[in-house]
Amino acid sequence: MLYYLFEFLEQQYKLTGASVFQYLSFRAALAVIFSLIFSLITGRRIIRYLKNNQIGEAVRDLGLRGQKEKEGTPTMGGIIIILSTLIPVILLARLDNIYILLLIISMVWMGFFGWIDDYIKIFKKDKDGLKGKFKVLGQLILGAFIGATLFFHPDVTVRDEVQRVTKVLEVGSNYESKNENIKATLTTIPLVKNNEFDYHWLIGWIGIPSGSYTWIVFIPIVVFIITAVSNGANLTDGIDGLAAGTSAIIVFALGVFAWVSGNINFASYLNIMYIPNVGEIAVFIAAFLGGLIGFLWYNTFPATVFMGDTGSLSIGAVISVIAVIVRKELLIPLLCGVFFIETLSVIFQVSYFKYTRLKTGVGQRIFKMAPLHHHFQKSGFHESKIVARFWIIGIILAVLSIVTLKLR
Repeated sequence: MLYYLFEFLEQQYKLTGASVFQYLSFRAALAVIFSLIFSLITGRRIIRYLKNNQIGEAVRDLGLRGQKEKEGTPTMGGIIIILSTLIPVILLARLDNIYILLLIISMVWMGFFGWIDDYIKIFKKDKDGLKGKFKVLGQLILGAFIGATLFFHPDVTVRDEVQRVTKVLEVGSNYESKNENIKATLTTIPLVKNNEFDYHWLIGWIGIPSGSYTWIVFIPIVVFIITAVSNGANLTDGIDGLAAGTSAIIVFALGVFAWVSGNINFASYLNIMYIPNVGEIAVFIAAFLGGLIGFLWYNTFPATVFMGDTGSLSIGAVISVIAVIVRKELLIPLLCGVFFIETLSVIFQVSYFKYTRLKTGVGQRIFKMAPLHHHFQKSGFHESKIVARFWIIGIILAVLSIVTLKLR
């Protein structure tokens, strides 16, 4: 909104300073500051409201140290993150940008499903919350919508550099470079020299022409990614500050990818795929990062508010959508390594328990408890130490992910 207002003032009245809103870096900086201040100021009021209305966490008895002390801690705190992100984005971003619209829809959609889950847990006194199949249904619908939009929308393009010989001079050949925006289901394979991969290859070998039916494989892949990362973030949200801090690290790295991929000069220098119009999501990412850090102010041990599924489901969905938009979805196992490990720990634990119970009649476990952070709690580690070490691992993985821009 402010972008369009100051654009109008600049064009009509030549207002001094109005042109600064044309600069992406200025709006991104303003977004992170606004989001951080908003989350810090309104966060306290939202927490007070949640506490006064007894919107508190019903803690299951898992035998973990310090667990009972958290009984009644306000939940649904993900609302703080959502509001702190969306308000600056609506004010500062270009709302005609397809990528911005997709991110807003993703956050609101999965935030709504998370809110329903928290509502059922708190007000209906059902600790299981919304049935898992309905959460997955919401993720499937979102994934199908995002995948279809990215495949069919005309504004979703990449820049292809075509070189062709125009004429031959006496001293050699003269090449003219022609830059074109093309529709393509290209993505990036990390740590590979010729690192561009087209999803059409998965069906092209059977003779299907490029661009015809690639959506048959592209959309299911997007659905799988969004579902996996959203659930991974949800599983990681188990101890104070873990999910919010880890997500902030991931979002910062994705911001770097969005910035360089959306800037033709950086993209040319790094020899990476240039994605027109994607730089605008830097405003969304900046606001998102500010909201996460502001929420972390209240969520670090001992937490005065929990994000609940309202926050964790929407955070995971937005992270996955950003990764797909900047064509870095194949980097998710590395960049979102903490989510990935937490998810694998649950899969291995459940699978091994069922297998041993089937074979021996007695189920056995690999870990003392899953997800993995609870295993370390059971092993006697304080949750603050667990969170700090997971953050360190997350930072290392984020740095390694950014290094892949040149390491190939």
